[in-house]
Amino acid sequence: MSDIKRRDPRKEWIARNRLHPQHLEVLAELGQGAASEWMGPNGVLRRNPHAIGFIGPNGIKRIDRSGAQQGVAGGGASTSSVVQKPLVEIDDPTFTVVVVPDMAGGRLSSHDRDLLGLARRFADANPDEQGAVVAVIFGSHKETSFDEAGIDRLLHLDSPDVTGYAPEARLGALAMVEQAWAPRYWLLPDSKLGGGEMGRRLAARLGERPATGVWQVEADAEMPSGWRCIARGAAESVDIQRPLPRVALALAECAEPVSETRHAAAELALPQPLPSMLSRIEDLGQVPVDPSGVALSEAEFILSAGNGVKDWEGFHHAAEVLGATEGASRVAVDDGFMARDRQVGATGTWVTARVYVAVGISGAIQHLQGIQTCEKVVAINMDPGCDMIKRADLAVIGDSARILEALVTLVEQAREEKRDAA
Repeated sequence: MSDIKRRDPRKEWIARNRLHPQHLEVLAELGQGAASEWMGPNGVLRRNPHAIGFIGPNGIKRIDRSGAQQGVAGGGASTSSVVQKPLVEIDDPTFTVVVVPDMAGGRLSSHDRDLLGLARRFADANPDEQGAVVAVIFGSHKETSFDEAGIDRLLHLDSPDVTGYAPEARLGALAMVEQAWAPRYWLLPDSKLGGGEMGRRLAARLGERPATGVWQVEADAEMPSGWRCIARGAAESVDIQRPLPRVALALAECAEPVSETRHAAAELALPQPLPSMLSRIEDLGQVPVDPSGVALSEAEFILSAGNGVKDWEGFHHAAEVLGATEGASRVAVDDGFMARDRQVGATGTWVTARVYVAVGISGAIQHLQGIQTCEKVVAINMDPGCDMIKRADLAVIGDSARILEALVTLVEQAREEKRDAA
């Protein structure tokens, strides 16, 4: 009998997948309840950052984002504990940094969180000063984790005048913020969702020369502000360096989002109510758009098919019911099942969807490159060891036709119940 220790790739995968029903059982069997370390397929020692006691790069214990970290005690008995992030409270800030996030879909996007991480750098740069990050939110929202995004003060303006597309009314509100607190910096996302337009309007109102397309900020004592920003110019072909101005419009990945601390996110109010304004712009509401007519590069919800899809009629029906834009892998396009303009990947279209559902796609490197900026990736596949499953935030193992059929049934039932309730 050989003494060579054999690896079980499937059990190692289950040990890494906290959503698998046998996760705790396999952890106990492998003895990974505390350290959660395993040898990867390339000989690199992997560590589970969600394990109890895992120390992050800044010496802070990480937490399990599912809400509770799980470990295994001696004798096979499982235990669970919650490791709280340290709470940072700033009672009397020396200065403020104001961030106006896009809040697409009523939640903080990854772009918004990067911007808040940049604001946190400015606020915490000087230990002799206490800076506070103020977030200005317009309209209703669904966000519940403002504290984990690095926000010290939250100004929520829900007046009907600033709801919807109301750039003039929102600009008036930001002018009141400027008058009340005189922020040291204004940070807005340089995006097509409204942040880019609002940032330029605000800079014109304040008489500032803004920095746009900012993708990197570095400390520089020789600069008047102490910071030097690097921005994209000439159709993103040239980097422009300049002192950081008061108003900056930053791109995604301009900084690391806050991950190791919690902040108070205390409610803030304007010194006086917003005046009623007669806007020259009337918002007529959102216009229904056929998802099949939306370009892949602009789609927020993509249902993408690969070689594993056999029931194409069911796939198209699912995309129609879910209101998703259809995409495809190169194999599906080469086989003639989808048009060439629907191809996703480095050899097709790079997508930035908020939700990307990959159905029957194994995950070639070119395809993974094309979806690397998607916020959430859901994979439906029969092969639990494929690369797309490893990339996915949520994986469903099973027959894609049956899974899509069940999903369509649930969506149609929910809509019917909603109509009956109305």
